[in-house]
Amino acid sequence: MAHALWTGSINFGLVNIPVKLFTAVRGNDLSFHFLHKKDKGRINNVRTCSECNKKVPWDEIERGYEIEKGQYVVLTDEDFKRVNVEATQSVDIVQFVNQKEIDPILYDTPYYLEPEKKGRHAYALLREALKKSGKVGVARVVIRTREHLAAVRPQGNAIVLETMHYADEIVPVDQFDLPPAKEKTPATEMKAALMLIDTMAEKFNPQAFHDEYKDQLLTMIKARARGKTLPKTTAKAHEPTNVVNIMDVLQRSLSERRTKVTSTSKNGRKKSRRLVAVG
Repeated sequence: MAHALWTGSINFGLVNIPVKLFTAVRGNDLSFHFLHKKDKGRINNVRTCSECNKKVPWDEIERGYEIEKGQYVVLTDEDFKRVNVEATQSVDIVQFVNQKEIDPILYDTPYYLEPEKKGRHAYALLREALKKSGKVGVARVVIRTREHLAAVRPQGNAIVLETMHYADEIVPVDQFDLPPAKEKTPATEMKAALMLIDTMAEKFNPQAFHDEYKDQLLTMIKARARGKTLPKTTAKAHEPTNVVNIMDVLQRSLSERRTKVTSTSKNGRKKSRRLVAVG
């Protein structure tokens, strides 16, 4: 059973809804250890000083912020406590905004909010009101001693709290060399691109996608554990063919989609197609 990170409340106006906060995602990356090739001993990280080159125990370590090259302001545990945010264990909604106003790049980590028994009616009311209004709540919340900006939004029967990055954490897009928004595109190219998008349009089903690389790694690990070796794969990344005329590529792509039935391998995955790079 899932373990609640904290028990608190959703607050907006004078409304208080008692809830529990649960993580909404779980990591499933494979974990590996570094080993000594000679005797398979675990490799440990060692803390060494850049000045004396000696191993340093934890009780001799302090934290410092570099204000200039080689110059640090040292902070103690008491210093951090002085500026530590109050662990209010509440989701304090400060405003409601149209969901489309929030750039998806701001979203970070989702959490589920589950109502306590006495808050179920108010929880359902807030959820349905958010759905009908098309709004999301912008809130402040403390999770693990850090204050986050967050969005409170409905998802099915649940209310989801999604932490967000602050604006100054996002890399400005004007740092990159990108074509301008008013870049002229010929009408024929736009029509062909829209047609290609339309032919490739499907209803999104997240269950249809999974980490194939992890699956193959696990298969190999299980085979190794049984003393077996899997045959070496010959699959290679496709080299793109340089083609300057984008209209030609669009037309060829449309023709392929219209005239060929995509062959399916035994495991149901579509065969990969050659990619064409365009200027």
